[in-house]
Amino acid sequence: MKRVIILGGGDHARIVAEVLMLQGYQVAGYTDVTDKGNFWGIRYLGDDSVVKTYSAEKILLANGLGSIGDNSRRKQLYLSFKEKGYSFVSAIHPNAVLSPHVIVEEGVQIMAGAVIQAGTKLGSNTIVNTRASVDHDCVIEEHVHIAPGATISGGVTVRADSHIGTGAVIIQGIVVGKSGIVGAGAVVIRDVPEQAKVVGVPAKRIGTCG
Repeated sequence: MKRVIILGGGDHARIVAEVLMLQGYQVAGYTDVTDKGNFWGIRYLGDDSVVKTYSAEKILLANGLGSIGDNSRRKQLYLSFKEKGYSFVSAIHPNAVLSPHVIVEEGVQIMAGAVIQAGTKLGSNTIVNTRASVDHDCVIEEHVHIAPGATISGGVTVRADSHIGTGAVIIQGIVVGKSGIVGAGAVVIRDVPEQAKVVGVPAKRIGTCG
């Protein structure tokens, strides 16, 4: 099994590191602009430029950047290293529940207590956070963050770069447009336009993202 380098040393990186170790991966270290100190016995390697000293054939990367509404930095980091030929590991907590009929693309992160049902596809560099639930036949595109406790019903499509806030509920068949933001606790009963931000019960548009 290849060793893993985690990009980032913040709170999300620590959780990703723990999940990877539970999966049996050896974490070689983490990168950041400054030394955050060791965590879980994992050492600081330097800033992101140190990655180039490791062969892309011999290591895997894990995206340690989280996101709060804006996924752009996390997306940029992922794409920049993909362009350099590196591959990203998927971090899937042993206590997550995944149907064997779920498609998980590269670099997906699924945290403890998440439930992903049959027929769902998770796009690359997507986070399904703690206790989030994604029901059958959903399409979650790349660079999406589904925050803790969110509930997504069957047949929902979440387009790329979107953020589904903590505890939000999306009813069946809804489409969340590209770069959309669903606020924490919102209940979405109609489609969300591209780059729209919606909040409330039922969810209403309050602005445009970006």
